[in-house]
Amino acid sequence: MWTTGRTAGASLRVLRPLQRCCPQAAAPCRLGSSSRPPWRLLFFGSDQFAVESLKLLTSSRSSVEGIVESLEVVTLSGDVPVKTFAQQNQLAVHSWPPHNVDGRFDVGVVVSFGCLLHERLINKFPYGILNVHPSLLPRWRGPAPIFHTILHGDSVTGVTVIQIRPHRFDVGPILNQELHQVPENCTADELGAALATKGAHLLIDTFMTLSERLAHKREQRQTGVTFAPKITTSMSWVVWEEQTCEQIDRLYRAIGSRIPLRTTWMGRTIKLLDFVGKCHISLLDPERKPVPGSLSYQKESNTLAVCCKDGWVGFKAVLLKKRLTAADFYNGYLHQALQQRAPHQTAGGLFVSRRRGPEAHPMRENSTL
Repeated sequence: MWTTGRTAGASLRVLRPLQRCCPQAAAPCRLGSSSRPPWRLLFFGSDQFAVESLKLLTSSRSSVEGIVESLEVVTLSGDVPVKTFAQQNQLAVHSWPPHNVDGRFDVGVVVSFGCLLHERLINKFPYGILNVHPSLLPRWRGPAPIFHTILHGDSVTGVTVIQIRPHRFDVGPILNQELHQVPENCTADELGAALATKGAHLLIDTFMTLSERLAHKREQRQTGVTFAPKITTSMSWVVWEEQTCEQIDRLYRAIGSRIPLRTTWMGRTIKLLDFVGKCHISLLDPERKPVPGSLSYQKESNTLAVCCKDGWVGFKAVLLKKRLTAADFYNGYLHQALQQRAPHQTAGGLFVSRRRGPEAHPMRENSTL
């Protein structure tokens, strides 16, 4: 059940003049809805990225700025981080989809929720529903903007607060936006943590002057629109003939903590672990150009080097039947395969590319805004 208790101060909202209602709201203003803080909020979220915004909103209930009057949470089933945080902090938690929303909240907040909100639900909030999105919209609309920022080598990203619209994700007008320089060699996890914090503070900043920001909201531009589809396992297959050292590095930093990079060796799938970046290899025969996928075990650094489009990249470990260090893989598998092969055979000394599915979008050489 939804709670219905309101504070004594909140009851004074009914006495405020009607002309204070916001003409830019997503739906007609109702009695009990104020055009300035503190706000009655309903938060929609699921993962750790969303927790950062919820954490700051929770602490704002008792802040001197008086931004948040009440805060309740809608989350998905299961023990997702937002649900855990809400329960630990005695916030009312409601399952998706919510019921009995009418007249209970001023604004909704969506952060990393993953479900499309119906127009009927959006219209129940006098000031609409805000969304914190970790990119500089309209760049990287979609569910995986942080991964694609790293994957495509963007040097600049940011956070955008929009007012959501029905039927499509990430297309609403922009209320607030802040740039963020992407640190060199950072991972998607590291960038996500930084943008989660920045997004939480940008959300609070937006709520402090929400009516003014709604009055001056701007539509997203029609140029520069890119899409960030969900990361899938098919993207983890390395294509040694096509991908450069830099592209493999970005692929590892984008998805490696969640989905190991993969290739095939002697007909078996191998997962590539503990990426160390570009390697400098001294070949016994400098005149003989190695083919992409060629392997070289570097005993001094205990690294398995693999030839790609424009050089060599290294890994400290692989996963075959079990996790193996580079030395273990060389001594237990690779060396034996090289010794047993016929002079005209090369399969034992090669990682073989398996072409990725159509949903695996090609990476550009580099990308800046």
